[in-house]
Amino acid sequence: MARKKIALIGGGQIGGILALIGTQKELGDIVVLDIPEVEGMVKGKALDIMELRPHDGYDANITGTSDYKDIEGSDVVVITAGVPRKPGMTRDDLLEINLKIITNVANNVKKYAPNAFVIVVSNPLDAIVYSFYKVSGFPKNRVVGMAGALDSGRFRAFIAMETGLSAQDVSCVVLGGHGPTMVPLSRLATVGGVPIDKLLSTEKIEAIEKRTREAGTEIVKLLGNGSAFFSPAASIMEMVEAYLKDKKRVIPSAALCEGEYGIDGYFIGVPCVIGADGIEKVLEIDLTEDEKAALANTADHVKEVVAETGL
Repeated sequence: MARKKIALIGGGQIGGILALIGTQKELGDIVVLDIPEVEGMVKGKALDIMELRPHDGYDANITGTSDYKDIEGSDVVVITAGVPRKPGMTRDDLLEINLKIITNVANNVKKYAPNAFVIVVSNPLDAIVYSFYKVSGFPKNRVVGMAGALDSGRFRAFIAMETGLSAQDVSCVVLGGHGPTMVPLSRLATVGGVPIDKLLSTEKIEAIEKRTREAGTEIVKLLGNGSAFFSPAASIMEMVEAYLKDKKRVIPSAALCEGEYGIDGYFIGVPCVIGADGIEKVLEIDLTEDEKAALANTADHVKEVVAETGL
C-alpha cells in the first residue's frame, strides 16, 4: 500500500516540528514547502530529519522544496505559511499580509492537491480559513482551521497544572474564535469524570479561563520573537492523524457552520468529528444563556474580521 502524502506549506517553527512529529508517527511521506528565498532552510530541516530516522527506525521520506508541483497528490495539506505575530501585534494586524499569502497558497493547492484535506493554521485564523475556502472552492468538509484543538489543549494543561492531576485525564472544550473572545466551557470540564468545580475554587477556574484566552499572547511575550510552535504542531498532528486513520475523533476545530449554534456561513471553533471524510459532523452542545451570549460575542468578532477580507 502506498504511503500517504502530507504537504506542509510553511517550513518555519511549526512546519519543522510538524515534519518531526509526522515522521515519528509514520503518518506518511512529508513535503515541506516554503518560498524560494528560504528553500535551503526547508531542505536542511528535511535532510536533518531524514538523518534522524535510523536512530528510532522511522521510514517516512521528508523533502524540502519551493516548487508547488512537489505537493502533487497530497492527501493532507497543512498551511502555516504567513507572518507570525510579534509582541504588540494582534492576530488581526496580520490579516492584510497573510490574506495575500493564503490566496496564492489556495490557488496552488487547488491545482496540485485538489482532493486533499486542508488544515489552515495561519492567523488571524477564522478569517484566513474562510479566505482559503472561498478562493479554493473546496467542499466544507475538507477545509478546517486549527484553533480549538490548541485552545482546548491549553485549557486542559492549565487545569492539570492547577489540580496537580494528569493532563491525560482532563476533558474540556473551548468554543468560538481563535483569540481573546474564545469561550472555555468550564461547566463541562472534568478530570477523570469529576467536574472541575469539585476540585478548584470559582476564582481559580475564572483565572484558568482568562489564562486560556490569553495563552497565545503569554507565549508571544515570553519568546519575544515569534509565537508558540510545539503545542500548535501537536494539535495539528492530532487532526491529521484523525483524518488519515479515520479515528472519528471529537476535536474542537474552526469548521464552517451552516446554522449550528445559530451561526451561518462562518468558520468558528465548534466540536467536530474528524474522520476519513474530513469534518464529518459538527456536534451541538446545549449552552446556558451566558454561554450563548459569549459565543454570540465571539461570532460577531469573527464576522468583523471576515468582512475585512472582502471575500
